[in-house]
Amino acid sequence: MAKKQRALVYGLAIAGEATARALLARGFAVTVADDRPTPEALAVARTLSIDLYEAPPAPKVERLVERSDLVVPSPGIPERHPVIVSAQRLAVPLRTEIDLAYEWEQEREIPRPMLAVTGTDGKTTTTLLATAMLEAAGVSAVASGNTETPLVTALEHDVDAFVVECTSFRLAWTTRFRPVAGAWLNLAQDHLDWHDAMDSYVAAKARMWRFQEPTDAAIGYAADPVVMAHLAGAPGRHITFGAADADYRVDGAWLVGPAGRLAEVTSLRRTLPHDVTNALAAAALVLESGLGSVEGVATALATFEGPHHRIELVADDGAVRYYDDSKATTPHAALTAIRAFDHVVLVAGGRNKGLDLTPMASDPERVRAVVAIGEAAPAIAAMFDGVSPVSTAPSMDDAVAAARATAQPGDVVLLSPGCASFDWYTGYAERGDDFVRAVRAQVEAPS
Repeated sequence: MAKKQRALVYGLAIAGEATARALLARGFAVTVADDRPTPEALAVARTLSIDLYEAPPAPKVERLVERSDLVVPSPGIPERHPVIVSAQRLAVPLRTEIDLAYEWEQEREIPRPMLAVTGTDGKTTTTLLATAMLEAAGVSAVASGNTETPLVTALEHDVDAFVVECTSFRLAWTTRFRPVAGAWLNLAQDHLDWHDAMDSYVAAKARMWRFQEPTDAAIGYAADPVVMAHLAGAPGRHITFGAADADYRVDGAWLVGPAGRLAEVTSLRRTLPHDVTNALAAAALVLESGLGSVEGVATALATFEGPHHRIELVADDGAVRYYDDSKATTPHAALTAIRAFDHVVLVAGGRNKGLDLTPMASDPERVRAVVAIGEAAPAIAAMFDGVSPVSTAPSMDDAVAAARATAQPGDVVLLSPGCASFDWYTGYAERGDDFVRAVRAQVEAPS
């Protein structure tokens, strides 16, 4: 009997658990390690009857890697982590869940196509929108990858196609992953607490196109010079979106593509600049892959509401509107939100990911005032010093109160942190929910 292959899964959160289960189902001998296992992770290890090593020191990590035929790091494991360093030094293959899932899907008699989305900002919205466009065209699809459904889990779904949200973490170690259409939305500083340098971050993003074939579609944002530079060397068909002279663009009152008009701009439920470019990217994905239809694109654009916590209107007291943009965990994303409005009272801060925050202050005429929160509050305050009035708040309730006191009729109070949430919260969704709670408690409270 053939000897079982041995896999080391590092990290047992959502993606790690899904990968461990998938490897076990395919006959691998699985070992798991986790630097900070939760009670849920420990329970999963017991249920699956697999060894879990808690916060192993570097020498132990090296021994675990030595005993393995492949190492599967969870998305949160940075590239300077001992498990990555050991695997590279010992030449043990590094794989990610999307790469394994792609390989396993190719074993089917008729593999189902995969579409992919990467970029610094807009990935989730574009992934969900492309999925909605496919569904509207009668093609069953599932949004997967950096969502609640890892791609290895999505393989079990009875669907016609997959739309994969690809973070740099999931792309970094890919050796086979090949989307029939892949869109790169934009590029700005992010995740420098995970990557060794910006070059590493960019290289990981570019791997989305690396294994494509000439018949596949490589789709890039025409206004981003870094994206376009990498698109020039992509092996697939080169498709652009977003600019007046791009393949997918706005022409007068219409979104158009190579085949003609797709939908009226006014048919979108929201028409902020990034909403339009996300719509163009999603349309390019589904049409260039040959899976979608113009009718499906138009139907989805007219009905799609978008994910929570991304420039989401949560309250309007008749004078001031309140928007939750907690998902903006980079300065680039926060600046996108700021530029969507004329006058903003900005609630910003959290845990910086090693990024240059100064882009957030590059449109000072739009920012009436700033309320700085979290670990990065001193950096936020220093950045806006002399640019806009700044106050610091020790809690979300205090931040909302300070923003309300500053806002003038016609203003927007905008939570767009530009930072991660892990100083005060377990994730951006919890932060956004807390902002919504605080806003509604104060706006709806009797005066």
